[in-house]
Amino acid sequence: MKQFNVILIAFFFLLNGPLIKAQEKHPDIQWFKDAKFGLFIHWGLYAELGGVYKGKNYYGSGEWIMNQAKIPAAEYAGLAKDFNPVNFNAEEWAQIARDAGIRYMVITAKHHEGFSMFDTKISDFNIVKASPYGKDPMKALSVAARKRGIKFGFYYSQFLDWHEPNGGGNDWDFDESKKNYQQYYRDKSIPQLKELLTNYGPLGIIWFDMPGGLSREQTKSMVDSLHVLQPNALFSSRVGQGLGDYTDYGDSEVPPLPVPGAWESIYTHNDTWGYIAHDMNFKSPEEIIHLLANVASKGGNLMLNIGPDGKGNIPPYSVRYLRATGKWLQKFGESIYGSTYGLIPAQPWGVTTSKPGKLFLHVMNRPEDGKLLVPGMNVSIHKIMQLDNKRPVTWKLKGTDLYVDLPELSDKRNTVFVVAYNGRLKSFDLTLPLVVSSKYKLNTVDAVFAQRKGAAQIESLTYSHYFGDWKHATCVTHLNQVEDEADFKVRVTEPGDYKIILEYACPEASSKQEGILEFDGQDYKFRTLRTSAYDENEPLLFIKHPVSMVTVSHPGIYTVKIHPLHNGNELFYLKAVLFEPAD
Repeated sequence: MKQFNVILIAFFFLLNGPLIKAQEKHPDIQWFKDAKFGLFIHWGLYAELGGVYKGKNYYGSGEWIMNQAKIPAAEYAGLAKDFNPVNFNAEEWAQIARDAGIRYMVITAKHHEGFSMFDTKISDFNIVKASPYGKDPMKALSVAARKRGIKFGFYYSQFLDWHEPNGGGNDWDFDESKKNYQQYYRDKSIPQLKELLTNYGPLGIIWFDMPGGLSREQTKSMVDSLHVLQPNALFSSRVGQGLGDYTDYGDSEVPPLPVPGAWESIYTHNDTWGYIAHDMNFKSPEEIIHLLANVASKGGNLMLNIGPDGKGNIPPYSVRYLRATGKWLQKFGESIYGSTYGLIPAQPWGVTTSKPGKLFLHVMNRPEDGKLLVPGMNVSIHKIMQLDNKRPVTWKLKGTDLYVDLPELSDKRNTVFVVAYNGRLKSFDLTLPLVVSSKYKLNTVDAVFAQRKGAAQIESLTYSHYFGDWKHATCVTHLNQVEDEADFKVRVTEPGDYKIILEYACPEASSKQEGILEFDGQDYKFRTLRTSAYDENEPLLFIKHPVSMVTVSHPGIYTVKIHPLHNGNELFYLKAVLFEPAD
């Protein structure tokens, strides 16, 4: 499966150095790698419905409502006569992006519904000709974004088009067996892409989506013909056939370990991409800041999506929380922009990002005693300071253990400290035992750090909460036989009692099986508890199952081993091992 391969690639890179690149490096890729924070905007005719059709509320991906409700193409096209986004203000939208610290912007020029949000000569089904609005918002937004130093780009669904008889995806109106996909590309898709690359000034990105209907040779011909128009524009990997200039992961997916090259993680601010009036599950500023830091710590970009409504209003929570994120970036942006992946694996206190000679410590959980441990520092340190106020902090290096005396955090969501050093810091040492400390309320050891024995595997399981609302969980799987085992090396820094908790999902067929958790040579038996079946279109439910209290008599390195007591069905999908210090 694709996600499992990604994890193997990450391991290979970290252990053996950079991989052979999948495609030639684009000469203008560096700005993208440095940008780190992009804004995705899903805006189209679906915003007029706002997630409601004939009195029924739809949940998940609002831009798919035509597909979900199987609305006839002719009826759906009639929505355009009421689509009049009179509140759209390009200058305001671009300023919100600038205030948020956004470095590039991508907006839907045409989504799967087939409605063009720009002045196209190829189809009359567009905002200028078919709606009372009668203007081209893309032209104004492209100018406003560039005026503020924001790279501008278009999303374009090159294959799915539910409005066109030859477009992909609409099987409720049109007979799939009679479609001529090449004709659709010739008559609409490629000509519209050429319009976008010709009429809107220099573009940073063309963000393709849902490839199909073309061979690799045909896709390469399309890509080559488009690159001629704007050689500096980057094409996303969703153009298909491995021909993109950078990699886009699945919706709401972050690789569990650093990955080489230029890549992007895409998330939406609430549960939908296109506007749904009743979706109010917005991520808080703290969640956005943590997500941005986590993605940067793996070496990638975060492109966060918003969905304006049918009148052209950006949801108020999106405006407020984006600007709040921008204020954090004004203080700590040096640790994000232009950074590379963190050289120290995630710790109980947070994550790291890097620049030459600098390691940025993103402290999201302050240890109770204020003494921060950073292991694996095999370099000569000459200064450590808090990034926002430049105040030095006291520190001590014992061997390769760095201890930092933290002041009270200026921002409890994420205060960044910068370690300036000479020498070469060992790159993301996977052999470094993960720290478990009584100074934190909970210590999480993720499945990706498991050493596997027997048939045990590490996989990323993809599932959804609502329609198209994808989630991803990296788990240890295939623990079927007694010899199938997941081992975790941990470094416990303080003696005391710790409760060990297993976080896992367990289908009915795997429940009530016995397993063994071994810690410090002692076996602890447990029986698995049912949560839910694994179905990618349904929620995958995880339980935090307390297994045992253990006593650690002295600080040191310990191994946690988990395996079935008997041969049988798969034990569970193990997401993490948690250590909770006893009060």
